Amino acid sequence: MTWFARSPRSAGAVLGARSFDLLTLTVLAVLVLHAAHSPWWLSAGLVVVLALRWWQRRREPVKAPLWLKLPLLGLLTLAILTTYGTIFGRGPGAALAVGLLVLKLLESESPRDVRVGTAFACFALMAALLFDQSLLATVGVGVGLLPALAALRSLEPGQAPTTLPRQLLPGLVLLVVSLPLTLFAFALVPRLGAPLWGAPQNDQARSGLSSEMSPGAMTDLLIDDSPAMRVAFDGPLPQRALLYFRGYVMWNYDGSSWHAADVAGDPADLAEPSDPVSYTITLLPTARRVMPALDVPLASVEGAQLQPGRTLVHARPVNDTLTYRLTSALHYRLQPRLERGLAASLQLPQGFNPRTLALGRQWRARHGDDTRAIVRAALDMFHDDGFSYTLAPAPLGRDRMDDFLFSTREGFCEYYASAFTVLMRAAGVPARVVTGYQGGFWNKLGNYLLVRQSDAHAWSEVWMAGRGWVRVDPTAAVRPERVNLGAAAAAGGDGRPWYQDAWLQGFRNRWDVVNRWWDKGVIGFDALRQRGLLTPFGVQQTDTQMLTLLLIIGSVLFATAGLTWAMLRRTAMDPALAGLRLLERKLGRAGVARRRGEGPQHYLTRAARAMPGQREALDALMQQYLALRYAGDPPARESLRAFRRAARDFHAPRVVQ
Repeated sequence: MTWFARSPRSAGAVLGARSFDLLTLTVLAVLVLHAAHSPWWLSAGLVVVLALRWWQRRREPVKAPLWLKLPLLGLLTLAILTTYGTIFGRGPGAALAVGLLVLKLLESESPRDVRVGTAFACFALMAALLFDQSLLATVGVGVGLLPALAALRSLEPGQAPTTLPRQLLPGLVLLVVSLPLTLFAFALVPRLGAPLWGAPQNDQARSGLSSEMSPGAMTDLLIDDSPAMRVAFDGPLPQRALLYFRGYVMWNYDGSSWHAADVAGDPADLAEPSDPVSYTITLLPTARRVMPALDVPLASVEGAQLQPGRTLVHARPVNDTLTYRLTSALHYRLQPRLERGLAASLQLPQGFNPRTLALGRQWRARHGDDTRAIVRAALDMFHDDGFSYTLAPAPLGRDRMDDFLFSTREGFCEYYASAFTVLMRAAGVPARVVTGYQGGFWNKLGNYLLVRQSDAHAWSEVWMAGRGWVRVDPTAAVRPERVNLGAAAAAGGDGRPWYQDAWLQGFRNRWDVVNRWWDKGVIGFDALRQRGLLTPFGVQQTDTQMLTLLLIIGSVLFATAGLTWAMLRRTAMDPALAGLRLLERKLGRAGVARRRGEGPQHYLTRAARAMPGQREALDALMQQYLALRYAGDPPARESLRAFRRAARDFHAPRVVQ
């Protein structure tokens, strides 16, 4: 405690323990809301600083010295620069704001400090919505405002001691009462077609689908349970074994990674399509241009282009929720136009995976041009030779496919699709890797298919004479549950995080119907939907002038209702005066009646002289009443209720004349 010196300023400004506790709780709420997108070690360090400051302040109300605050400020700045490389931008800016808020608590020893800290905390709370605008995040911001409002109310004079839940209750009531006005402003405040500024996207896009794939790269993605897209079918849900959503087609292999480079002259003609399915995809922001489509789409959509390999690419990165309608054929034949397009599907780098290449050549020598037999040989090897499916495989060396096929023999879809494709090319069979999503959860309540990031998948396509490109999923040969039940179920408990447990996963899948409503009705409420707000009332287009007029009329109505309620409340009996009248009646029955023109202070002082045994209680009641009536600021409702309870519980003994 000798490290903390009492400054002259702090010595003259006494801050109550409850006000400081509420400010600390507010800062903790900010830390919790920002922890999801901040480095864990930074959040943990700030929590430690916050806890130490709270513990120190409980022992002695003094400020932290300057020699301690300056090094902490420098350490915070250095940590952010080391992590992000800059202090500008959404991520580093939010981390810096939260860190400065915690450091502000080190010098908070006056009511002014609490007001400044609370205002800054409210700004930091709202900044959390730049990262996540889901329903739970929005509710979390609202809950975080409760201790902030309570901290401000605790600075009002005449506050009676009460419990923490009762101190948070007025803020909750205030938030509930403000909901109608919030909904009114949300619907009628004119919206711009584009925001005034654009928040930069995360460095790592939310969608794990990338134009590059290497064994092990999808590990983080397969344990990410955030929604990737929602699919609503016009008819019944197709069989789960057919739910392959095409993302990238990868041709080039450099010995370690696959790349989705375009192949000139190979747009892949679609022949003999059958079993068409129409559906609508709502794709969540990915910061990438790829648009997953059920294998395979018959045509492109507006704003997108159909690429070689029958994949869809948007004109711009998908930074906002994107909804598009497609029709796909569940059964088809993909036939390349030019034979030179097949040459890229046979290329292999020199000097990599010699044992894998030798095995592929052996199959070629054994089965000749029988592509089906070569494919069957590879699938039988995966099924019969001790391969296992796991989300936590052993690391691989330089010759990754050799290590996987002849040593570790464990992995997930990336491993099997990559190894199978290399084996096919070594055997002279044109092959390529396809990445996308497979499966999903059918939400019966919302009648849509929920596809999560953990449903990301990789499979292969081989070219067969007379049939064209044929999908082959080697992972299904090892673990059929991956196709039937999903990646998490296929892995069991091996490498699966705790939040993918069956019971919790089922609850989260069903809860997603609420998230879907929130995304569609709140986050997706843009300028276009606002212009159609009055369509049910016969107004086809609601322009800015109409919205402004409705906003003015509604604001006047809200103001009128608020003034009417305030006037009616003002005409009612003053709670402080009602408590005093109750006390007067009790004292009058006991023999001490109030004289005409006698003030409350003189009256209660006289009553205390007449009742020596109740002197302390009457003095306390008198001080409470004077503080409520003459302190200057409007008294808090809790203080008024406390005075009425004290007056009601007061027992006045009979005065002997």
